Amino acid sequence: MRRPLRFLHLSTFYPPYSFGGDAMYIYRLAHALGDAGHSVDVAYCRDAYHLLHPAEPEIRFRDHPNVTVHALHSMFGLLSPLLTQQTGKVGLKAQQLEQLLNRRRYDVIHYHNISLLGPEILALEPLRGNPIKLYTTHEHWLICPMHVLWKFNKRPCDKPECFRCSLLAKKPPQLWRYTSLLANASAHIDQFVSPSRYTLRMHAARGFSQPVAHLPYFTERVDGDWQQPAPRPQARPYFLFVGRLEKIKGLQTLIDAWKRVGDYDLLVAGTGNYADELRAQAAGDPRIKFLGALPQRELGALYFHALACLVPSLTIETFGMIVIESFARKTPVIVHDIGALPEVVSDSGGGFIYRTDAELLDAIGQIVSQPLLRDELGARGYAAFVQWWTPEAHFKLYFDLLDRLARDKFGQIPWEQDTPERKQVPEPIWDQIPVTV
Repeated sequence: MRRPLRFLHLSTFYPPYSFGGDAMYIYRLAHALGDAGHSVDVAYCRDAYHLLHPAEPEIRFRDHPNVTVHALHSMFGLLSPLLTQQTGKVGLKAQQLEQLLNRRRYDVIHYHNISLLGPEILALEPLRGNPIKLYTTHEHWLICPMHVLWKFNKRPCDKPECFRCSLLAKKPPQLWRYTSLLANASAHIDQFVSPSRYTLRMHAARGFSQPVAHLPYFTERVDGDWQQPAPRPQARPYFLFVGRLEKIKGLQTLIDAWKRVGDYDLLVAGTGNYADELRAQAAGDPRIKFLGALPQRELGALYFHALACLVPSLTIETFGMIVIESFARKTPVIVHDIGALPEVVSDSGGGFIYRTDAELLDAIGQIVSQPLLRDELGARGYAAFVQWWTPEAHFKLYFDLLDRLARDKFGQIPWEQDTPERKQVPEPIWDQIPVTV
């Protein structure tokens, strides 16, 4: 019988101090583990968030009684993540991280986006215990200083030219990337995992030395969103864009193409550093409506009532969380043929893949002219969601992976060795050590 496990998740960002889908995955996973009775600690770098966004987050997220969140910060503020970015060392957060690692005996330490915690963090070992150590490649940071394989700040990366690319992006080059720091630290991880097959192949192609396994993302089951949907957000038919308003996400290409779309609206949910330019580009077209940042609970009806969700990303995505969020509402998608996006659509049959504006407009035309096709694509996407991308499907893959790693590492599965003698052992004193944050 499996006893409850103790998890530690380490990431640069965590909601609401976050920007993208990787942080939402951690949030959902932590809460799902908490729902299942496991004990979860999550640590993130609040200084890193404020390095990129000085103001406090606009949206709040609910807490969970089994999830303890540790906001790491330094008295030196923004200097801490800047030093880590340059040196690859945990630096000014070393003491906090050591306290956290020794706070309790963890069964699993799961690393996520550690870009501003530093690769050195992978080599830190707790004083007690021998946890399974996972790392999820939410971005391409292990093989790309820009995280997203966006070359010279203008196009997808075809081959590495990292030093020049960093300079053109106005980011100081990371000299530690030309040392053995990352390779040595990576050797401390039991398994790297990727949300898509495309991304694990990309890591191998770019010379990452450790093997990477496939562990897809998941999102919540939201059957109520289509069984008893909330009212339509507006009477006019619309397509939907959800995501960060950054140049690499490609919304500007939709705005350009919308001049040739019929009398249909484009609703845009999200915010970002490129928002002002996008609003200026769309000025004068009342069919393009910017909704700003919205909490997850308000997105359900937007997804469900949309004719389709559009994902025009220009950069090499590692998965495409927006795609399965659409599928969970029986809404089809139209995605740009880049990165892992076509993989998710091909696996599901839940939408269209386009390369050119002409193909995009053709896909939009088919959706609006064939309601039965729209419903069929949505049903296919939902069927694939139920099979692969629900919490239940993810948990089976996740714990099967942990069990396999435990057998390989220990010759047994420690959390299934819950004997009466073990249960009589008192809780170790280090579980009571507070973390200074």
